[in-house]
Amino acid sequence: MPDDSQDRQQDLISGGHLVAKALKAEGVDVIYTLCGGHIIDIYDGCVDEGIEVVDVRHEQVAAHAADGYARITGKPGCAVVTAGPGTTDAVTGVANAFRAESPMLLIGGQGAHTQHKMGSLQDLPHVDMMTPITKFAATVPDTARAADMVSMAFRECYHGAPGPSFLEIPRDVLDAKVPVEKARVPEAGRYRASTRSAGDPEAVEKLADLLVHAEKPAILLGSQVWTTRATDAAVEFVRALNVPAYMNGAGRGTLPPGDPHHFQLSRRYAFANADVIVIVGTPFDFRMGYGKRLSPAATVVQIDLDYRTVGKNRDVDLGIVGDAGRVLKSVVESVSGRLNGGSVKRKAWLEELRTAEQTALEKRLPQLRSEASPIHPYRLVSEINDFLTEDSIYIGDGGDIVTFSGQVVQPKSPGHWMDPGPLGTLGVGVPFVLAAKQARPDKEVVALFGDGAFSLTGWDFETLVRYNLPFVGIVGNNSSMNQIRYGQAQKYGLERERVGNTLGDVHYDQFARMLGGYGEEVRDPADIAPALRRARESGLPSLINVWVDPDAYAPGTMNQTMYK
Repeated sequence: MPDDSQDRQQDLISGGHLVAKALKAEGVDVIYTLCGGHIIDIYDGCVDEGIEVVDVRHEQVAAHAADGYARITGKPGCAVVTAGPGTTDAVTGVANAFRAESPMLLIGGQGAHTQHKMGSLQDLPHVDMMTPITKFAATVPDTARAADMVSMAFRECYHGAPGPSFLEIPRDVLDAKVPVEKARVPEAGRYRASTRSAGDPEAVEKLADLLVHAEKPAILLGSQVWTTRATDAAVEFVRALNVPAYMNGAGRGTLPPGDPHHFQLSRRYAFANADVIVIVGTPFDFRMGYGKRLSPAATVVQIDLDYRTVGKNRDVDLGIVGDAGRVLKSVVESVSGRLNGGSVKRKAWLEELRTAEQTALEKRLPQLRSEASPIHPYRLVSEINDFLTEDSIYIGDGGDIVTFSGQVVQPKSPGHWMDPGPLGTLGVGVPFVLAAKQARPDKEVVALFGDGAFSLTGWDFETLVRYNLPFVGIVGNNSSMNQIRYGQAQKYGLERERVGNTLGDVHYDQFARMLGGYGEEVRDPADIAPALRRARESGLPSLINVWVDPDAYAPGTMNQTMYK
């Protein structure tokens, strides 16, 4: 065994152990990784610091899991990968976190400084590649700076809207040892400032005035409502001002289904007829029709953590940069005592929207209750919605099938909805399950996959089995990449609709059983609910393979701007 007595006498510490101390100071209790010779000293440090090392089968999974961990816990996630292909494999996960505003740190290995530009094993210009898709990307230049640079990267994760950072650490920097007194090890809670800005007080006051006098206001609660943990403030806001609320992204679940201010199916109607529209924590991107779906006659207010997002793609009448919870709370305080019954007058507006909501639901009811086989996707997602409890975290990973679910599945609690976000990345499902079930073992996790999406990262189902992380998984299987197939049919005709988008008839239930999980096949819609219950009761990672109609397309797929 190596003799480390000399190290103890001189009180030396390695770069990997400094990294682990910095992760511990940030509150990170797990790293997601795929092993490589460049990074193993970080593992050694994590063992000493009590940080769990979770090994996966693909670096993309590690990065997605770090992203998912951040979304669930509110703390930044961390993935550690080796140099070269290890880091490039993680690019997709980092890019997804970047567009989704999720704070995470990717640490990548690198060849030794002494071999710089010599063609060392797996040497690539990682920082150059990562810079466009991170808030911060750098090389750790010296062992004594390792912990300091980690804390710097975490600090940058929270500059404006949250996002990912990247650090590469050369092998000789990571493995070298320096005297402890020469290394700066930031102290927990003392190297990052609060980012909870309440916004410009004058702008907040102006918003309060607008809402006091509005006759038909509406609010969209986006992902930043959950990112900033602003649920209570948002609920207080809609209650106090009697405003109908719509939710997207991670903002889903802010209000539970059945709440008098919870609306879902009438959003287009509301945005076409409202006189004041407040957009909270979501950009005017493709999901919002780049802002064109809002009435040109409405007064539009946008609240966001990032100054660059406010007014992008569409003019706004009022923009407020700040923390969603602080801003909404300040507005409520400002209107106190000034409503003069104004909010009561909005009863007719809420009833008008509820009628539009009911009309949309009744139009869809035949499909939601369809007895057809192959199973209509609306029937599948309706059964899933009925299956969810208040403790069920729902994860959507797919194209067309998840687009169906977005119109039907309603999480019962805040923070219980996960999807890729605006990058539209397929393959997030299994790593999100991994992160969610590890971070919240008390919660049930229910994941809906498209068969194409599951194929991308599905081998890490074995990781879920290995770590004993039970969940209820459903594959909506139509043997197609159906969202793309629809576009091809529209653009090139039915005779060319099947080019490059047709998959084999894979029995994912058998795949689950092969890896030690629970699997079932469903072809009759009446069998969906019993199969879901058996998966729940199995106590195992599960896949229910549901054969769905390949010729049924979600309205969201048919209305995508890319096909217009």
